[in-house]
Amino acid sequence: MLRALKRSLASVLLVGLVVFSGYFVLVQKCLNQVLQIPEAGMVLHIDEGSNLSRLSASLEQQGIIYGRRLLLLHARINELNTIHAGEYRLEPGETLAQLIEKLAGGDVIYYQITFPEGLTLKQWLKIIEQHPQFSGHPDMQSADSSRYLNQQVEQLKATYSLTSVEGWLLPETYRFSGADTVFGILSRAHENMREVLENEWEQRPVGLPYENPYEALIMASIVEKETGKASERQQIAGVFVRRMEKGMKLQTDPTVIYGLGSSYNGNLTRRDLRSKTAYNTYMIKGLPPTPIAMPGRAAIHAALNPDDSDTLFFVAKGDGSHEFSTSLEDHVQAVRQYQLQRRSDYRSSPNE
Repeated sequence: MLRALKRSLASVLLVGLVVFSGYFVLVQKCLNQVLQIPEAGMVLHIDEGSNLSRLSASLEQQGIIYGRRLLLLHARINELNTIHAGEYRLEPGETLAQLIEKLAGGDVIYYQITFPEGLTLKQWLKIIEQHPQFSGHPDMQSADSSRYLNQQVEQLKATYSLTSVEGWLLPETYRFSGADTVFGILSRAHENMREVLENEWEQRPVGLPYENPYEALIMASIVEKETGKASERQQIAGVFVRRMEKGMKLQTDPTVIYGLGSSYNGNLTRRDLRSKTAYNTYMIKGLPPTPIAMPGRAAIHAALNPDDSDTLFFVAKGDGSHEFSTSLEDHVQAVRQYQLQRRSDYRSSPNE
């Protein structure tokens, strides 16, 4: 009886070994199959929420793989069902096993988009619209692509309780995958800006004339537009801070230009300086209601760490730098020297 039981157990184990060996051979054959893709390779796009079952069915239907059921069984046993959304580059000669490794590891294609300092929200959206990765988006190919972009902006405003997005996005180079949305990129830029602003605010010196971090952000945007010269940012900020403390108008051209909007033709006139907008700092006291651009880290630091000199005025010298003055008399003289005798290569800032 015991001998018969041992023989039965041995038979079961042998059958099990044969079945397992057969399964192992079939799975290895399935995993080592070469993907049937074009010689130039291809990009596999996986949407958010997709799973291995639907993906494998699609790939098998296209003739790219075979043995879908074996693949799913292997994935279930080895807990490989999770796949990451995005775009995956497939090259000729790659096997199914390599594809699974890419999907499980999220080895997606990454793109880059760069937003320079000092741009407005309108300019940010133009950069996004012209980026190859987004220009092919179905909603961007329609005649009303601006409507789609505005929807992304409105979603950002609603998510973060923003009245205006201007100034609230940190200029940087951002990496993103095919699964990322415009909202996702804007959201990252906003969170980065909040982090930078909060850190600088916490380390600010005492006595600055800002009631809250948002006012510092507004000032930083003005500093950003006034100069691209690193050595001058804190000087520029110092001039504006002292003017605020003395109750003087800021009288800064970039705010006027921002307030004019599309009516500005590149030539700032005396009439423009008398325009009645909320951004005309020749007419109003204090800061405008919102930032006028997206300031970078350095401009934010300068706005919260202005220099402590006595200067109250500055004028562009024409080479991208400025002449600073402590008195109106000296300022008028500097204006005569640099503004009224402009050269043909005159520039008010280094990046003009």
